[in-house]
Amino acid sequence: MFVYTDQLNREIILPAVPKRIISIVPSQTELLFDMGLTEEIIGITKFCVHPIEKVSQVTKIGGTKQLDIEKIKSLQPDLIIANKEENERSQVEELMNIYPVWISDISDLAGAIDMIERVGEVVDRREVAKNMSAEIAQKFDQLSINPTGKRVAYFIWRKPYMVAGKGTFIDSMLQKCGLENAFAQDRYPEVTAETLLEATPAIILLSSEPYPFKEKHITELKAIVPLAKIKLVDGELFSWYGSRLLLAPKYFEELVADLNR
Repeated sequence: MFVYTDQLNREIILPAVPKRIISIVPSQTELLFDMGLTEEIIGITKFCVHPIEKVSQVTKIGGTKQLDIEKIKSLQPDLIIANKEENERSQVEELMNIYPVWISDISDLAGAIDMIERVGEVVDRREVAKNMSAEIAQKFDQLSINPTGKRVAYFIWRKPYMVAGKGTFIDSMLQKCGLENAFAQDRYPEVTAETLLEATPAIILLSSEPYPFKEKHITELKAIVPLAKIKLVDGELFSWYGSRLLLAPKYFEELVADLNR
């Protein structure tokens, strides 16, 4: 019998090392594959797109917030890995009544590293997890960016416009880039043309996910804030808190260098 604690301080009891794992969070799905759990992963969401050569072979159990509970039951998992923010609470609670569910709750790099190491323990990949978390920490420690303090609005949605506010993992990554969030509200506030102007961002970043912003949206926002520098960015590198963090520091250095030109 094994007893673990998730990031909500809930105890998870497992009779043995899990061999039938379902992940309902894309970044954590990639993490599990990168830990070498290809054979153990039996179910993932339709939004789990990395690693592309492996996810195509795994049963899809709906979206992160619209899970197919019956399909999950048919797979008979011995562990489900979820996230407080990305998954629907009522659905996760329903699953918790049937299966062991390990839930992450992440708002910064330290939380992401903690998650990686804790998940590594649960799935019996402690050494892999420790090495990965150490490499991520080292890459961020060596991040070579001169903070500009420029005010930035990071858009995640359109119709209505929504941005990443304080207390989010995205905000913590913006801080790593030496940027100041133009919006002080918590979580993901809606913004209008008027509130965007009032926030006076020098930079507007348009994320590739969850809304897939394109070049045409640069023109759309330029009409509202003509003096701001507007750029499309890789949303995965700002919001995925698993093994993809290994790629983030280099991307941030290149992005900030471009923004400073």
